[in-house]
Amino acid sequence: MFDGRELSSPVEAVRDVYAPDVQVLDCERDFETLPPAQAEDLGLLVDSLEPASYPTAWLPDDAPTLLARYASSDLTIGMPGDGSVVWTRQTDPPLVIVKPRVEGSPDAFVDFLLAEAFVELDLEVPEQFLGFFEADYRELDRAVALGPSSTYQVAAALYDGWVGLQTRDVFAGWHDDHPELAAAWQDAGTRLEDRVSGLPRAVARGETEFADATELACAAIKHAIELPAPFAALDTDAYRDHGPEYGIKWAEKTFESLAD
Repeated sequence: MFDGRELSSPVEAVRDVYAPDVQVLDCERDFETLPPAQAEDLGLLVDSLEPASYPTAWLPDDAPTLLARYASSDLTIGMPGDGSVVWTRQTDPPLVIVKPRVEGSPDAFVDFLLAEAFVELDLEVPEQFLGFFEADYRELDRAVALGPSSTYQVAAALYDGWVGLQTRDVFAGWHDDHPELAAAWQDAGTRLEDRVSGLPRAVARGETEFADATELACAAIKHAIELPAPFAALDTDAYRDHGPEYGIKWAEKTFESLAD
């Protein structure tokens, strides 16, 4: 199910700086969340497992089942929206797991995704958005006038954007020390620019759901792309500094304006 992954020289160099103890694995099957038995199999590859758990009081009554499972004491590796590379600190040593869906992607882009995971591990940010919003997730749920799955998507996007505000300064500084990775970061941003600039029109015309637009806009933050309103308000030092509180206020104001 899992095999050690050989890293390119640029990725190895970044791991040595940001996450020297991390173990990188290829997974033979794609997943959003690893089935429990397969997650437990990771115990054979690491020294110990320590599942994350959070109070159920943090969750709305209609929270998606997977989110409730993540909050419980079950070992839950990977969640919807995590992308092609997943990292976890629920193991010792920490793990970065690469999904088969990366096949066909440019090697430089996959290298960037791995390097990004190492930087996020070094920042010691929460593994999922529930550890970011904590009890305030209920407040976000009240602010977001969407169903539970779309609220989950908005929450995951807001968390991704907040992390991106921190990681992009690291990526921008790689042009001298890690030029291949810096170029991949910049190229990925260039590919997003046109899609991001057209988001307000796409939402207004009903071509893009608001949760999908939020996900794309927040993913662009780490690439230092100029965002249109209302997402531009997330690309600020205030969001970086105040995190969940600011994100919830943004959601409240945004959905109030959408209702007008």
